[in-house]
Amino acid sequence: MSKKTLLLCGATGFIGRNLLERYSNDDRYHVRAVWHKKPPLTQYKVEWVSANLNNEEDVWRVTDGVDIILQFAATTSGAKDIVNRPYIHVTDNAVMNSLLLRAAFDREVEHFVFPSCTVMYQPKEDPTSEEDFDGNKPLLDRYFGVGNTKVYIEKMCEFYAGLGKTTHTVMRHSNMYGPYDKYDLERSHVFGATVTKVMTNETGVVNVWGTGEEERDLLHVDDLVNFVDAALTHQKARFGLFNVGLGSAVPVIDLVKKIISASERPLAVKHDLSKPTIKTSLFLDCTKAFKELGWKPQISLDEGIKRTLAWYKENIL
Repeated sequence: MSKKTLLLCGATGFIGRNLLERYSNDDRYHVRAVWHKKPPLTQYKVEWVSANLNNEEDVWRVTDGVDIILQFAATTSGAKDIVNRPYIHVTDNAVMNSLLLRAAFDREVEHFVFPSCTVMYQPKEDPTSEEDFDGNKPLLDRYFGVGNTKVYIEKMCEFYAGLGKTTHTVMRHSNMYGPYDKYDLERSHVFGATVTKVMTNETGVVNVWGTGEEERDLLHVDDLVNFVDAALTHQKARFGLFNVGLGSAVPVIDLVKKIISASERPLAVKHDLSKPTIKTSLFLDCTKAFKELGWKPQISLDEGIKRTLAWYKENIL
């Protein structure tokens, strides 16, 4: 049986790198990996292509002969940029996804996978399902730009699924963590930033941004990779929108304490109230992903912290 060509956009990024490790060793696929600013990772035996996915000619070139598109290229960063520079999450992401979705339609690509997020959801005390966002409630002010951009791309996936032959999978995934995440304090999300603060600490004190009261649903990246594979293998509907998360939430302050405990370092916690706090507390109901794809998370938060710290010690320190 001939291999299918899998186009992996954003192959040098956090989630893309983990997908690269999975599919570069999968005999079912020939992987074409896209790089832009970060150089190609030549240790992986894949077809590397350089492209600016905001350029229509580049998009048309890299999608030639492609069966599957995993669209994990994006302009991303953490809470600081969402508060201070929200525009960087809007224009580039809207343009590149529009071009890729049009190319997938024109080329009759078999499957298109897009990672959305959960910023369109309102805080809740009980699990949040896909139906809890219907477009009628306004998004939180700080998420207005990035959230509406994600919703636009979701709707583009649904639109093209109704027109052509391409199956579209949209993931509203929770906060991701694990190997190859951003671990610098300027661009990382709460998990990566906390790991860096703990593992490089020389003062004996870990500063926590804001109050630490907000809760997060945290999913290890290996579980997300497993979801992608489940969607490629089992999705029947032409358009599928799925929550992808651990299904439980942890307060940021408790997360910090868990990471400190797992590190076995004698550190205290101090709150820095001058830093931004985005007070969203939610966790995902992932029943739909289990019923339709047979997927559910396998890695607990405590186990994920343990694995991530081990990887960090081996690869970062």
